[in-house]
Amino acid sequence: ADGMGGHRHGEIASGIAVRTLAASVMRKIYPSLFGIYPASPEESIQEILQNSVQEAHSLIRKEAPGGGTTLTTVRVVGDRLTLAHVGDSRAYAISPEGEVRLLTRDHSLVMRLLELGQITAEEAADHPQRNVLYRALGQGEPFEADISTQPIPEGGWILLCSDGLWGLVPEKEMADIVRSSPTLKTASQRLVDAANEAGGPDNITAILIRLPD
Repeated sequence: ADGMGGHRHGEIASGIAVRTLAASVMRKIYPSLFGIYPASPEESIQEILQNSVQEAHSLIRKEAPGGGTTLTTVRVVGDRLTLAHVGDSRAYAISPEGEVRLLTRDHSLVMRLLELGQITAEEAADHPQRNVLYRALGQGEPFEADISTQPIPEGGWILLCSDGLWGLVPEKEMADIVRSSPTLKTASQRLVDAANEAGGPDNITAILIRLPD
């Protein structure tokens, strides 16, 4: 969760988003995994994530009016992963061979212009409004997160990151860093270092998940 710069209470908003989502998932999902009643959640995984994100959105509007935040989360169980996403933080799949696949869609003005064919990818990279979001937690109604479920890739990594990383470090360089690092902790730190070396004007977050082969 990346609090939105230029909006009041961005740090508070991002904290609310993370705590609310984590508490909801723990309360609704994990008791069933450990054999605690009820045997299974009454809601589907997608419904739980959607309702949890909506709960966070409402709480931010109440406790941090004017604040906003992105939110990108992934839940991996068995051979499936479920994503909940709002804003322009991203989730990537990185294959053992170094192929990078974007799993989320930015809710940004520039991405929308790119999708409509009104600007090119080169123009998008340094567009003066590239940080303007049209959807974020705490901002605007009606509100809905992107929720999707898909098979987990065979091997490789899942990378969750803020625009402070992907906006400065090319995808190929991110993949090379992840593949060449001995541990996830080392890889995450090297990703942050690469963003800082490229200028580092924004908050930088990198979370890595190693997938089973």
